Amino acid sequence: MQPPAAITDADRPFRDAIGLTALGDDRFAAELGTRFTVGTKAHGGLLMVLLAKAGLARVDAEAPGTAPDPLVVSADYLRAPDPGPVELHTELLKLGRTASVVAVRMRQDGRLMLAATVTAGRLPDDGVRWSDLSGMPAEPTPDAMDPRESGVALGVASACELRYDTPTFAFARGEQGPPLLRGWARPRGEPTDVLFALLAGDILAPTVFNLGGGVGWAPTVQLTALLRERPVPGWLRIEARTTAVTGSWFDEDVTVVDAAGRLVCQARQLALSPLTS
Repeated sequence: MQPPAAITDADRPFRDAIGLTALGDDRFAAELGTRFTVGTKAHGGLLMVLLAKAGLARVDAEAPGTAPDPLVVSADYLRAPDPGPVELHTELLKLGRTASVVAVRMRQDGRLMLAATVTAGRLPDDGVRWSDLSGMPAEPTPDAMDPRESGVALGVASACELRYDTPTFAFARGEQGPPLLRGWARPRGEPTDVLFALLAGDILAPTVFNLGGGVGWAPTVQLTALLRERPVPGWLRIEARTTAVTGSWFDEDVTVVDAAGRLVCQARQLALSPLTS
């Protein structure tokens, strides 16, 4: 695979990576580029965004002018797509005043890669009644690590601004620690929005790297993300933690908080421990 192209100040890598083209028959085309990648595979968070966009586009086509927000995206990762063209097939399951639901299937070269449901509606804008969130600083601390300097997640780290909380990234220092990682992210050349918050729910390295045993591809099997509010522009604060590792399986819970201190995304996934061979 060719290395990611250089990014200029005028580029908007995230916006450019999530473009859809309507094909008719409730289908959409997208191009998985080489910027949002982990190793040779398309980044799982970016795939979630494309699934969400296709679902939202289908709802908007059925009810023009509604401009729905993503509320929930739940995806089964059946196979790992490579960079290149994909098709997204949509099926409207429910069109409702409060919530609509769309099934979305991503195919590449005729093969089913991901199967998802997208729940769409309107995100609240009337403030938070109660929350219990991490007290992370709103912006990266002076000792925060740029993963481009450590060789971790080079594709994703070059496509957006990403910083790791150094104390929690034990594996990057050749050490072991609890399966808890924190960091910050924001898009390059554009404001932070709800779709980037969705991507941020799967943007940090796998938490199990801190437990030792190797660093490699840790494939997601199922990922469900809840979108809670529209983020304000600025850095997103991200915390990922694992509750249990059983055999090859591990869980990962992620909270994403915006620059105003509001919860914007919660993500939970089931994944396989790193495949190093």
